[in-house]
Amino acid sequence: MLNDELSLIAKWESEQGDLWIWEKIGRLPFALLDKITPSRLRKWLGQALDELGAYIQTGGQYLVNDTRVLQQLATEESIAPHTLTLNEVHKLSIRSMNRTAESIKQSRVQLATYQGATTGIGGLLTLSIDIPFLLGLSLKAAQEMALSYGYDPLDKKERIFIVQCLQFASADYVGKQAILQNLSTFHSENPERESISQLQGWREVMATYVDNLGWKKLFQFIPIAGILFGAWINHSTVNDVAEAAQMLYRKRRVLEKLESLQ
Repeated sequence: MLNDELSLIAKWESEQGDLWIWEKIGRLPFALLDKITPSRLRKWLGQALDELGAYIQTGGQYLVNDTRVLQQLATEESIAPHTLTLNEVHKLSIRSMNRTAESIKQSRVQLATYQGATTGIGGLLTLSIDIPFLLGLSLKAAQEMALSYGYDPLDKKERIFIVQCLQFASADYVGKQAILQNLSTFHSENPERESISQLQGWREVMATYVDNLGWKKLFQFIPIAGILFGAWINHSTVNDVAEAAQMLYRKRRVLEKLESLQ
């Protein structure tokens, strides 16, 4: 069972290809992007970058409550609600964890799609609402993936892992492979040493994510079509982040269960 899980995860990793050509355009030199990006959009993206930094350090405004996830896990395992604690989740079956994570992911993606379509109507005016919402929903979805597999997003080490899931979702092929390699021993490394190591260069990591988000959001300036672009961009952004967090946390839990058996 656990080895089958690893095979499925390995298959998913092998399918993580490069970015689409239009996404690669987002890697244009910053000077050029500055010229075509409205100043107010740059300001909102800068605020998003600062909020990501605050999230790593303190959790900021984006920390989630574990109650909903624990109740859903309890339901999947057919145990009494309100009796399951986060410290006990690692004892549950991988199947229950997977089902819980998938259900939560679909719910968050649906919410993101609706929000993107709604804010796409107003163009620049509603982007000021949409960008922080999308960032918050992405972080919360990733945190719920962590909770689904028994990891505590209040832990600073997990917040670093979650930001790397965001980075993975918007990285090119080389970047994805580097992150997979970097996270392959995350579960067995010394937590304090790992946290210090991962904090180095965190602003560059997050700047890449935010710049990619900003490039996509430019499409929402197109009248009427902004509704479709907004729905699609938000759907793909949250889906990619949640899926990356889901699979990477799943891998950590499977590896830890295999180690405990040995």
